[in-house]
Amino acid sequence: MSKLKGAIVVDTERCKGCSLCAIACPQAVIALANKVNVHGYPYVEPVKQEACVGCTSCAIVCPDGCITVYRKKVED
Repeated sequence: MSKLKGAIVVDTERCKGCSLCAIACPQAVIALANKVNVHGYPYVEPVKQEACVGCTSCAIVCPDGCITVYRKKVED
Protein backbone atom coordinates (compact mmCIF):
# COMPACT_ATOMS: atom_id res chain seq x y z
CA MET A 1 0.00 0.00 0.00
CA SER A 2 1.36 3.41 -0.90
CA LYS A 3 1.33 6.51 1.24
CA LEU A 4 1.37 10.15 0.23
CA LYS A 5 4.42 12.20 1.04
CA GLY A 6 4.01 15.95 0.86
CA ALA A 7 6.25 18.95 0.53
CA ILE A 8 5.40 22.62 0.74
CA VAL A 9 7.07 25.66 -0.74
CA VAL A 10 6.31 29.08 0.76
CA ASP A 11 6.72 32.26 -1.28
CA THR A 12 8.29 34.19 1.60
CA GLU A 13 8.24 37.52 -0.24
CA ARG A 14 4.43 37.42 -0.57
CA CYS A 15 3.73 36.00 2.91
CA LYS A 16 2.32 38.46 5.47
CA GLY A 17 2.70 36.18 8.48
CA CYS A 18 -0.98 35.74 9.31
CA SER A 19 -0.22 32.16 10.52
CA LEU A 20 -3.55 30.78 9.29
CA CYS A 21 -1.63 28.00 7.57
CA ALA A 22 0.18 27.05 10.77
CA ILE A 23 -3.15 26.81 12.58
CA ALA A 24 -4.71 24.75 9.75
CA CYS A 25 -1.84 22.26 9.46
CA PRO A 26 -2.81 18.98 11.20
CA GLN A 27 0.84 17.83 11.33
CA ALA A 28 2.32 21.10 12.73
CA VAL A 29 4.69 21.35 9.76
CA ILE A 30 4.57 25.16 9.51
CA ALA A 31 5.70 27.81 12.00
CA LEU A 32 6.35 31.54 12.00
CA ALA A 33 10.01 32.35 11.34
CA ASN A 34 12.05 34.77 13.44
CA LYS A 35 12.97 36.62 10.25
CA VAL A 36 11.16 39.19 8.10
CA ASN A 37 10.82 39.51 4.34
CA VAL A 38 11.65 42.59 2.24
CA HIS A 39 8.27 44.11 3.11
CA GLY A 40 8.94 43.83 6.85
CA TYR A 41 6.50 40.99 7.53
CA PRO A 42 7.47 37.91 9.49
CA TYR A 43 6.82 34.89 7.29
CA VAL A 44 6.06 31.21 7.80
CA GLU A 45 8.38 28.36 6.92
CA PRO A 46 8.23 24.57 7.07
CA VAL A 47 9.89 23.37 10.26
CA LYS A 48 9.03 19.64 10.05
CA GLN A 49 8.95 19.06 6.29
CA GLU A 50 9.27 15.27 6.76
CA ALA A 51 5.92 15.22 8.60
CA CYS A 52 4.00 16.76 5.68
CA VAL A 53 1.34 14.47 4.22
CA GLY A 54 0.30 16.80 1.38
CA CYS A 55 -3.21 17.47 2.69
CA THR A 56 -3.19 21.04 1.20
CA SER A 57 -4.97 22.55 4.23
CA CYS A 58 -2.29 25.23 4.43
CA ALA A 59 -2.62 26.24 0.78
CA ILE A 60 -6.42 26.33 0.98
CA VAL A 61 -6.54 28.77 3.91
CA CYS A 62 -3.72 31.05 2.71
CA PRO A 63 -5.39 34.36 1.76
CA ASP A 64 -2.46 35.42 -0.44
CA GLY A 65 -1.82 32.11 -2.22
CA CYS A 66 1.76 31.90 -0.96
CA ILE A 67 1.93 28.14 -0.48
CA THR A 68 2.42 25.46 -3.11
CA VAL A 69 1.94 21.84 -2.07
CA TYR A 70 3.55 18.92 -3.85
CA ARG A 71 2.54 15.27 -3.37
CA LYS A 72 4.37 12.07 -4.14
CA LYS A 73 3.33 8.45 -3.64
CA VAL A 74 5.87 6.45 -1.69
CA GLU A 75 5.83 2.69 -1.32
CA ASP A 76 6.12 1.09 2.12
